[in-house]
Amino acid sequence: MNLIDELRWRGMLQDMMPGTEEQLKKEMTTAYIGFDPTAESLHIGSLVPILLLVHLQKAGHKPLALVGGATGMVGDPSFKAEERKMLDLDTLQKNVAGIKAQLERFLDFDAAKPNAAEMVNNFDWFQHITFLDFIRDTGKHITVNYMMAKDSVKKRIEGDNGMSFTEFTYQLIQGYDFYHLYTAKNCKLQMGGSDQWGNIVTGTELIRRKARGEAFAFTCPLIKKADGTKFGKTEQGTVWLDPKRTSPYAFYQFWLRTTDVDAESYIKIFTFMEQPEVEALIEEHRKDPGQRLLQKRLAKEVTVFIHGEENYNFAVEAASILYNKNTAELLLSLSESDLIDVMDGVPQFEVPRTDLEAGKDIVSLLAETGIFPSKSEARKTVQGGGVSVNKIKVPGIDMIVNTSSLLRDKYILLQKGKSYFLVKAV
Repeated sequence: MNLIDELRWRGMLQDMMPGTEEQLKKEMTTAYIGFDPTAESLHIGSLVPILLLVHLQKAGHKPLALVGGATGMVGDPSFKAEERKMLDLDTLQKNVAGIKAQLERFLDFDAAKPNAAEMVNNFDWFQHITFLDFIRDTGKHITVNYMMAKDSVKKRIEGDNGMSFTEFTYQLIQGYDFYHLYTAKNCKLQMGGSDQWGNIVTGTELIRRKARGEAFAFTCPLIKKADGTKFGKTEQGTVWLDPKRTSPYAFYQFWLRTTDVDAESYIKIFTFMEQPEVEALIEEHRKDPGQRLLQKRLAKEVTVFIHGEENYNFAVEAASILYNKNTAELLLSLSESDLIDVMDGVPQFEVPRTDLEAGKDIVSLLAETGIFPSKSEARKTVQGGGVSVNKIKVPGIDMIVNTSSLLRDKYILLQKGKSYFLVKAV
């Protein structure tokens, strides 16, 4: 199966210039995707372009990952309601370094291979081009009429906020990226999300007019949830690829909570599973959706790809803390961020740290936090063996809880029957 056929069955192909598939069949082709350095880490919305580059390389072609150190100073206006905040050079350089480190984990950069991946930064060539040089040597090749005809431009100009000259020039700057990579690295293909189509074809047009060459393009659909809401967002915010921003546990849980309809789509897009295996898994899942076979496999494949097998195993184990009995040791090993993620949705209470420094009997702690309505009810449940502290059953009503019971010096996990409560010392 060639690259285009592979992407087509996975639902990762939307628009494609004529001749693109033939070019990819003809020879090893160098292709690129741009990444916007608006943050130090990529997020799961960036997974599709990452996967496009991986599929490209697996098919024997050469991937270029462009980090927009120059275009990041402008901000892509494509289908945005208002102008983005421009970043300073120090912030951009920090973000570029972070993104580069992430991309190097997913692509093969072994220079000994003919299709070795490369990182490029458009600041490297734009820093030497003056404004006058750019408008004289490049701007003259693309008409204002051509630029105004793009849907992304028309929507902004017709809107309430308008469009600044800075943003208006973005498609020309991105087009020049393609032209530069075409002339410097024989790059003949640009890929991206469907919202980038206008910017991408500006690049092919610039190559045609300025270099008398032929270049190609295809885009991938923008990923959305079946209910129309934005993919990659949770109540807690963006799901990042950096484990310091989104823990492997929270990352794993995001995929595990996917709906059946979305899981059938995502298993094709976000994993490297072969078509027969995917189709068999979908069929098996439909027979008994309650087992959530599709979500479990999806969560495993993506978590292992981004965070590795060890972090995936830890995420699965951490998910068992609230459901399995013998997890006290695992609970103690959780970092504070992991603990907070695992306890998402668990009722939380506060207790003065001074009370714990002095020591507090378990019955008083349970009643004063409001976990039990009265000391008598708390006492009765403790005596019946129905209360645990940090997954260890309370032996009796004379147990004293103090700062030695704190997890990460802040928290205590209390359990009443099958219900959990997180107590924080303040």
